[in-house]
Amino acid sequence: MSDDEVTLEFPDEVVTAAHVRYVALPGVAGPVALVTLDNGHDHTRPNTFGPAGLRGILAAVDEIEAHEPPVAAIAVTGKPFVFAVGADLAFRSSITDPAAVRPALEALGRLGHDAFVRLGSGRLGDRRVPTFALVNGAVLGGGLELALHCDHRALSRGIPMLALPEVFLGLVPAWGGTQLLPNLIGPARAIQVILDNALSQNRMLTGPKAFELGLGDVLLEPADFLEESLAWVGRVLRGEIDPVAARTPVERGAAWAQAIADGRRLADGRLHGAAPAAYRALDLIALAETATRADGFEAETQALADLSVSGELVAGLYAFDLVQKRARRPVGGPDKALARPVTKVGVVGAGLMASQLALVFAHRLEVPVVLTDLDAARLDAGVAAVHREIDNLLLRRRITADQANRYKANVTGSLTKDAFADADLVIEAVFEDLAIKQTVFAELEAVVSPEAVLLTNTSALSVTEMAAKLAHPERVAGLHFFNPVSVLPLVEVVRAARTDDATIATTLAVAKTLKKNAVLVADQPAFVVNRLLTRFLGEVLGAAELGTPLDEVDHALDPLGLPMSPLTLLALVGPPVALHVAETLHAAFPDRFRSPTSLARLVEAGKAGIYLAAPDGTQTIDPEAAAVLRDAAAAGGVAPPSAAEVREAALRALAEEIHLMLAEKVVAEAPDIDLCMVLGAGWPFHLGGITPYLDRTGISEAVTGARFTPPGVATLPV
Repeated sequence: MSDDEVTLEFPDEVVTAAHVRYVALPGVAGPVALVTLDNGHDHTRPNTFGPAGLRGILAAVDEIEAHEPPVAAIAVTGKPFVFAVGADLAFRSSITDPAAVRPALEALGRLGHDAFVRLGSGRLGDRRVPTFALVNGAVLGGGLELALHCDHRALSRGIPMLALPEVFLGLVPAWGGTQLLPNLIGPARAIQVILDNALSQNRMLTGPKAFELGLGDVLLEPADFLEESLAWVGRVLRGEIDPVAARTPVERGAAWAQAIADGRRLADGRLHGAAPAAYRALDLIALAETATRADGFEAETQALADLSVSGELVAGLYAFDLVQKRARRPVGGPDKALARPVTKVGVVGAGLMASQLALVFAHRLEVPVVLTDLDAARLDAGVAAVHREIDNLLLRRRITADQANRYKANVTGSLTKDAFADADLVIEAVFEDLAIKQTVFAELEAVVSPEAVLLTNTSALSVTEMAAKLAHPERVAGLHFFNPVSVLPLVEVVRAARTDDATIATTLAVAKTLKKNAVLVADQPAFVVNRLLTRFLGEVLGAAELGTPLDEVDHALDPLGLPMSPLTLLALVGPPVALHVAETLHAAFPDRFRSPTSLARLVEAGKAGIYLAAPDGTQTIDPEAAAVLRDAAAAGGVAPPSAAEVREAALRALAEEIHLMLAEKVVAEAPDIDLCMVLGAGWPFHLGGITPYLDRTGISEAVTGARFTPPGVATLPV
């Protein structure tokens, strides 16, 4: 089927129009055609490209070509705060006929190339004019590829997000990115942008970071960006500056081959061959060294078409929809109008977690935050730690000097809880002991106002029991953050048995202001993420106890492409924290959560993990840790499980636990568990959520007798 025979229509497309106006610049013969991309919405609905929008770009170039007098150049920019964020992913989801997917995406790939080449090449009939991308705001995917097609690029220092995230979703940059970027900044840096950042939980670049990598020719302040960038265009057109001459030449040959080899090691280390998009992107970057643009662009189109019918993409789009839509509207939450204002926050404790909480409240809520502790030295250290992190935010230009001074003035300490008398919200982050937390809440209730919300950051204990002895248990809820607080986007909002709607509404509103994604969970032991990770880890440690070699145990799950191995995760969390959660879950569900005796021995031995780090950065198994974990008595005559058996046991355990959690109504629906695991445990996008993965592999039906999700959810139709 040819492109001419494919009808590219998307009735639900929010069309990004290409508005053209003509700007006269001093000393330049002829006007500059300024193309502004704008979908008619504010910055909360970024510019995206669908079939109609791409055709609009082609029509804009036709208009520019016919303009009299002839234009001297073409410049493209975006609406306020947004350049463009790439293809409208809903287009792929809108195609319900499986046979139509590949030809439609192949045609879309060619249409995008045609539009971007036509605009970026500046070919107007029998003449050519210089082209400029004036990147004024967020620019992702196809938006960045459009900028790469232009001859020159001005970047705003205020760009908050710049990336090629396609590999993260199971695609490749397919509108020129894999061919143009390595030839602009070199293959190693291109791999950083296309692979490394995408596989690092979709890490973004800022304007300054992108400029350092060579993606822009000039970096301008966001204030008056359009005026300043047009003035820069004028200087280029008048021959006063030559941006191309200032670029670093790209090395080819051995250097290019080495970059590709390094990229393959990176992909293997992250994915272990589990996701094809990253490897397809590397093939395209390798091709870019010698291919003509036409051949390279056609290879991108074929890669896009191939991946469009892959399970990886369908899974990635499901996960993307979870974090872009479901995460922003927590299921089961009460009326937002019930939320109370929060003008002051109290934090009980001054340790590592407490200081992290104080920082995020001070930064995001911009209200006074007071920490308390029983020890003056510990309290002073906690406040000082928050102030240091505020200084770091200033050094990284995340905040202004005025903000830094204001935040520091807002973060104070007190040795008594009387300082909480006028706080609207108080969160405790003390030692994970139920009796201690009950005492803390009793002391708080004696000093706070009747309307104040009381929160716990517990990772596993019962919020209901913490509040049981209070006069007003209805104002107590859980707000479980994940470490490090500033990085991980998930919070579990825990509704206890007597928590009222106003408390939950206030907590959800605060989580949103903190720029966290909240999932509402019931008060069950360890909630969602820790419960599943502990069940999962229990199977891994159980195999180690029976004598399966630790390196084999730790890499048993590699075929899934998880962000880190189970025992690496154990070291990150810390064995003492993992032990506390494991003991809590063993007490609650002894039939499924084994007694964590080997983990207790590891903690007693003072081991932070099972690896020893060498000076060169390599890791080896700590023989003492291996000996501590081995349980000769338990192994007695039992053959150690193989890596495949460990993997199957872990996945079957997860299926069983999820089935029980849904029956207990820990969350509203299976997608909430998927969301928790994606945002709180780094479950890979290419797996599309844990429940669809268990469905696809047949494990859920084998263990529970039923699927978690309907056929076609995060998997190809059958």
